[in-house]
Amino acid sequence: MKPNSFYITTTLPYVNAPLHMGHALEFVRADVIARYKKLSGFDVYFNTGTDEHGKKNYDKALEKGLSPEEFVDRGFETFKEQLKMFGVSEDVHFIRTTDKHHEMAACEFWKRVKDNGYIYKKSYKAKYCVGCESEKTDSELDEKGECPLHPGKKLELIDEENYFFKFSQFGEKLLKFYKERPDFVVPDFRLNEMKNFIKNGLQDFSISRLKSKMPWGIEVPDDKEHVMYVWFDALVNYISTLGWPFDSAQDLRPENNKENNFEKYWVNGSPTQYCGKDNTRFQAVMWQAMLLAADLPNSRQIVVNGFITGEGGMRMSKTVGNVVDPADIVKEYGTDALRYFLLREISSFEDSPFTTERFKEAYNAGLANGLGNLASRILTMAENYNVSTLDPVVRYKENEDLESFDIKKYMDKIWDRIQNADKKIQEKEPYKIYKTDHEIAVNIVSDLCTDLFYIAKLLIPVMPETAEKILFYLKDGKAIRPEKPLFPRKD
Repeated sequence: MKPNSFYITTTLPYVNAPLHMGHALEFVRADVIARYKKLSGFDVYFNTGTDEHGKKNYDKALEKGLSPEEFVDRGFETFKEQLKMFGVSEDVHFIRTTDKHHEMAACEFWKRVKDNGYIYKKSYKAKYCVGCESEKTDSELDEKGECPLHPGKKLELIDEENYFFKFSQFGEKLLKFYKERPDFVVPDFRLNEMKNFIKNGLQDFSISRLKSKMPWGIEVPDDKEHVMYVWFDALVNYISTLGWPFDSAQDLRPENNKENNFEKYWVNGSPTQYCGKDNTRFQAVMWQAMLLAADLPNSRQIVVNGFITGEGGMRMSKTVGNVVDPADIVKEYGTDALRYFLLREISSFEDSPFTTERFKEAYNAGLANGLGNLASRILTMAENYNVSTLDPVVRYKENEDLESFDIKKYMDKIWDRIQNADKKIQEKEPYKIYKTDHEIAVNIVSDLCTDLFYIAKLLIPVMPETAEKILFYLKDGKAIRPEKPLFPRKD
């Protein structure tokens, strides 16, 4: 078993709607970390997929006149196609919560938690936001009595007998765990929010629904009248994708003594989970309590993104009408242009605005006039002066910015290199010197080619298509002038 395995996962989006800009941010950032770890020599397992049970998907299927099975099958295929426009690695592993192995794993997880005494049954009443697929207390609602994340959507009232998870018994255990892992949630102020949430008192939560009211879910073991609450089911995907429980140390069947992915990537692979800030409670508190209840190892880190906001600083919402569709951006500007904006112009951890105007300004400044113009100038001079290019050895060792998930800082340092190379051209003016001293001019351009090599290799995890193009233009010791700009200016 390799000691350098690494596991990273996104949350799983529902298949009831196309992926939005918040999804793009999460997938692109997780992809960057996965690529960086691979370049650093790690054996990486990158997990993503679709959350296919629950009322949100069930209602949408009925609305479209489809069976839930037909609806989620179509949604999964659409999801895979959409991931391509974000430039996500082709070797990503996909999990669907309707996979038979996942359903079996969710049932096994339920049994272990119940056998350990953390599941019980009771009648209750609650307000439920279908958009969030979670219960809401009055303190979590706005002045209109609505969920602030889904304005205009009426809350449903639940009044039934359900199974509950003894969440209330894990407050002290979680706080002790956080103390042992002060870097468990990134950034640290999100961890402080979770500590305060726990200190205010954890409440047991419902983990089942009556099948007669909402049949689209995994049947509760030994009770055909109930299906699992969608979040309880979906969270198990992070280990079911690794083959748990039949691909784990707890499986003693001889026919399964093969490479152990659960042991390799979850136990020893520093399991890292990306999520949005509205998901922090589920990932950093609920899921960790569930793992403790099942006697399984906890995640290593939870990395939390802020929201992408629209005009006026409001969270992007179709209801508000301030949505920018990532598909439209990719169609006009390309995948790497979208990745550039999400990675450099959006804060690593705080809320940040995304408007078409702001994107266009950043594209022209950072890509068309910045990286694209620099590459064109260097490659043109190198070809004209017949400069030999030497590919420098760039070792991908531990990078402090990417290790701390501050991808924006990493990007800013690349653009510092771009600006320094541009400044070198302006100050040394090799295009003028070439007329009087050919050798000096060639040496300057040779150094600039080396600078461009370094820039391209640093771009591999963040803007892979662009990096590949630049490296192609520099390959085999002879520069090639691009036939067209890497990033045409947009007026």
